[in-house]
Amino acid sequence: MKLYGYWRSSTSYRLRCALELKGLNYDQDPVNLLESAQKGEAFASRNPFATVPMLEYDRRDRAQSMAIIEWLDERFTEAPLLPVSVEERFTARELAYAIATELHAPLNLPVLKYLKNELGHSQEEIDTWYRHWLAKTLNPVEQRLEQLKTGDFLFDQPGLFETVLIPQLYNARRFEYDLTASPRMVQIEQACLALSAFKRAHPDNQPDAA
Repeated sequence: MKLYGYWRSSTSYRLRCALELKGLNYDQDPVNLLESAQKGEAFASRNPFATVPMLEYDRRDRAQSMAIIEWLDERFTEAPLLPVSVEERFTARELAYAIATELHAPLNLPVLKYLKNELGHSQEEIDTWYRHWLAKTLNPVEQRLEQLKTGDFLFDQPGLFETVLIPQLYNARRFEYDLTASPRMVQIEQACLALSAFKRAHPDNQPDAA
């Protein structure tokens, strides 16, 4: 199993979290997004989305992080990332997909580059853009966690939701987003980052970390 990703990519980070939580062995082949390596012929010919992460396994290249994570959970049933209860599975997906679908599109690197290079926005304006969209989704996620009265994790152990949340909070801190109104998310973040699986998945611990 080989993971093609970038150390600070939130989608690569979430897939690393999933792989580590499931205890799966994998090699890494870094793809430098800053040099647009994902758009090169060698990579794009295998992954027409020209995005990371890509997971190579059993003679197939798999793209799209959320699809890969759910495939992993179905293909390797040990250490499941989704709970048994159908209602709890829905809750995990509701919160994970809120972050994955609402935040990744407006906040990914090509959009930020377009805002700066094509539209001429300053870094301060881009940071404001970033924090605006974070608040739009993270605030209701925090409200849902409050309704659920969560503790260290969404349920008894970290799973799908945590694999998506932790990378997004990493990015939020990079852009100086104020998390004081998000105590339940911060509690989950602190509990996850204390675990060896999340430590191994952290961007700073990747072979291509700058």
